[in-house]
Amino acid sequence: METDASAAAGALRRASAEGTATGSREGIEIRGLYKIFGPKGRDFVNAVRSGMSKQELQEEHGHVLGLKDINLSMAAGSIQVVMGLSGSGKSTLIRHINRLIDPTVGEVLVGGDDVCKMGKRALRNFRRHHTAMVFQKFALLPHRTVIDNVVYGLELQGVDEAKQQSEARRWIDRVGLSGFEDNYPNQLSGGMQQRVGLARALTNDAPLLLMDEAFSALDPLIRMDMQSVLLDLQQELHKTIVFITHDLDEALRLGDRIAILRDGEVIQEGTGQDIVLNPADEYIQNFVKEVNRGRVILAESVMQPGQNAAASAQVEQTASLETCARVMSGAGANVANVTNDQGDVIGHVQMDATIAAMVEQDTRHTSAP
Repeated sequence: METDASAAAGALRRASAEGTATGSREGIEIRGLYKIFGPKGRDFVNAVRSGMSKQELQEEHGHVLGLKDINLSMAAGSIQVVMGLSGSGKSTLIRHINRLIDPTVGEVLVGGDDVCKMGKRALRNFRRHHTAMVFQKFALLPHRTVIDNVVYGLELQGVDEAKQQSEARRWIDRVGLSGFEDNYPNQLSGGMQQRVGLARALTNDAPLLLMDEAFSALDPLIRMDMQSVLLDLQQELHKTIVFITHDLDEALRLGDRIAILRDGEVIQEGTGQDIVLNPADEYIQNFVKEVNRGRVILAESVMQPGQNAAASAQVEQTASLETCARVMSGAGANVANVTNDQGDVIGHVQMDATIAAMVEQDTRHTSAP
């Protein structure tokens, strides 16, 4: 049976809000972050603030604008997706969070501590114990078996060997690779290799998980499978996850919130609902115009307040419009009451309004003929 992406996202939001004993308590706050690549990057910050374009900076001064005034709040225990076209700055941004790249100016606060101000020892401790990273190209060590790859982070931490083995085997099992512990990466498919990368990251038990286009190199069906694995694990673990992608469907399925970048600048940030229903400009509208609105927009976005006594069907507020239409059609109804997490009726949806919202396209940013 096909998983309802919006329902999964809704369940994830509820689980993240509840939290668990093992969940992340380390949110991320990025403030006034700029990255200008070049020997005198700091000298051009004020010029960029005053309106100097990326093209002008490069053509006239030989410097490259990587990030421009990034301000993002990423809630602890949530999945923050960062997306954009190639060269938009999304990978540059994620590498600032564990300071693989130093900023030109700005702050990156994780759990209240500014990563940009950490000394060598504090930064090394932060990387080893507070963050884990999953890469697009897997980054497995080819001369080590699956289990030896998975324990690698714990080895660096100096964890007892018996605990290394038990933790590694637990997560290898959780990602569906039991029986492959002694295989080498070249004996595994791409999807299996990425499961090893995910198991390695989870074995470190870091509260912050950074995923840089982690599923982009996978075939579509394997990619969907890995997305499901991540969502299932997140409902239990409540990590703070920063997920980089160029795929809007993936972003909408996984993200509690989505930030869309262009030329190093955040053009729009919000929930998938916000972005699909209210694109900030023509650039964002072009991103969302091919989206299956029926699977993305939720009942709560189109419902009218109050219970409808004539309703013979019922849907949850996090049900997709596609699900709403299917439920009403199956019940032979033109209206359905909408319930919250506790089962209380909080509104109702009409069949005609549901269908209209599924096909409606926002034309506010479309040029007149």
